[in-house]
Amino acid sequence: MPSAANFAQQRETERLASLTFFLDHQIGRHVVAGALRAAGAHVEVHLDHFPGNKPDPEWIPVIGEYGWVLITKDQNIRRNPLERAAYESAKLRGFIVTGKDMDGKELGELLVRCLPGMVRRVAERSGPLLFTISRGGTFTKLL
Repeated sequence: MPSAANFAQQRETERLASLTFFLDHQIGRHVVAGALRAAGAHVEVHLDHFPGNKPDPEWIPVIGEYGWVLITKDQNIRRNPLERAAYESAKLRGFIVTGKDMDGKELGELLVRCLPGMVRRVAERSGPLLFTISRGGTFTKLL
């Protein structure tokens, strides 16, 4: 008979497998994606689907249709009325990393460390949901 710990671990693995994280173009395309994939996450990268200069209100609805979870460093999504309206309309779920001057390795390590908390906040929940993640790994709910 499986233990409660094994059952909980299996449930968390299944919840992680149910999500696809979308990395906005400021996150880059290799280092952070590689770290998250090594931790078991499904990852899609902005530049594999859209040009880097595509306006946010044009690509946000697309990733919302796919049900992907946004990871970005772009603070405008919470401040710019057009971007925020697109985000809310797409019922997106996502995270804004607020720490400045992190290189890809640091950012990847932070997101891998925060991955269980990210999964708990968005798996099996509908959006719009938006959280910040500080450099220290603290989550703050915005939507």
